[in-house]
Amino acid sequence: MKKRRLLLGLILVVITSCEKDDYCIKNPVTPHLVLRFYDDSNKEALKSVDELYVWAAGKDSLFSGVQTDSIYIPLNSTKTETIYYFSNGTSVNTFTISYTPEEEYVSRSCGYKMIYQGVNFTSNTTWIKNFTPTTLTTITSDNAAHVQIYH
Repeated sequence: MKKRRLLLGLILVVITSCEKDDYCIKNPVTPHLVLRFYDDSNKEALKSVDELYVWAAGKDSLFSGVQTDSIYIPLNSTKTETIYYFSNGTSVNTFTISYTPEEEYVSRSCGYKMIYQGVNFTSNTTWIKNFTPTTLTTITSDNAAHVQIYH
């Protein structure tokens, strides 16, 4: 009988010892870079890439032969630059993103997430004709497109 009471007491202590702050409810996801593809002749119209391949130097493909008008790609939080290669099936575009990664404290239970400050974009324009903007002050979320790519 004493063992049961001890076991029940121990279970009760474990269950009630968690505080509200011990659960991460803010979803502190490090943001991705969100890109949308537009028609170069009609800058307002979305235009899918028919055969999109996306990969980073020395990494596996993130997208392989997909048809899409938007993508999101991760940035390397341990470096200050990430280089991606975009192919439309016929030619390859190099897209370079430079930035300053910074940790942002979310909460005790969630920990930290990365944000990116002073973001700059450069590209050799082969099948990608243009893109905007060329700089961003910060990337703190991936709720909306950061860069518009015209092809």
